[in-house]
Amino acid sequence: MTKAGSGMFATALDELGTVLARTDEARIDAACAMLAGAGKIAVYGCGREALQLKGFAMRLYHLGLPVSVVGDMTTPPLGQGDVFLASSGPGETTTVLTLMRVARAAGAKVLLLTAEPAASAVKLADFTLLIPAQTMASDQGAARTSVLPMGSLFEGALFLLFEIMVLKLRALTSATPEAMRARHTNME
Repeated sequence: MTKAGSGMFATALDELGTVLARTDEARIDAACAMLAGAGKIAVYGCGREALQLKGFAMRLYHLGLPVSVVGDMTTPPLGQGDVFLASSGPGETTTVLTLMRVARAAGAKVLLLTAEPAASAVKLADFTLLIPAQTMASDQGAARTSVLPMGSLFEGALFLLFEIMVLKLRALTSATPEAMRARHTNME
């Protein structure tokens, strides 16, 4: 690897570390408690955030939690005792805002992941986990802070955050690595 290439890796990793170091661990724990206590969990995000959420949903399933991805035909209705986990880095994604309203109207709790503490979505959430990272809404001009393009810093932070949340949820649910592995699909 060239010196320039290794420098870009180091910069990107430093940026991710800074974002996660600024994410409130007590709020991560509270979000995990919400998910562990949910009757049902439905997750939703747009674009590359959706890809991160789908990976997290897979791990929630491996933990034995009742999870689905909004948009899949098998997603059950949400209601009292359920959690809608939504990600909107900019906090203004129209479909996320609409689905948050639907979930709340049905009686579900809304857990929001966002980078923008003053966004519209925050006002609709029952609980917000702030991930202070550059998104597509803040990647141009003086607002740009990351070497990574567009919303990649937020999306990368989601991946790492979710992996830590899986570890915390494993402790909360007493799921063993063996039980998690036994729930992995055999249809690959």
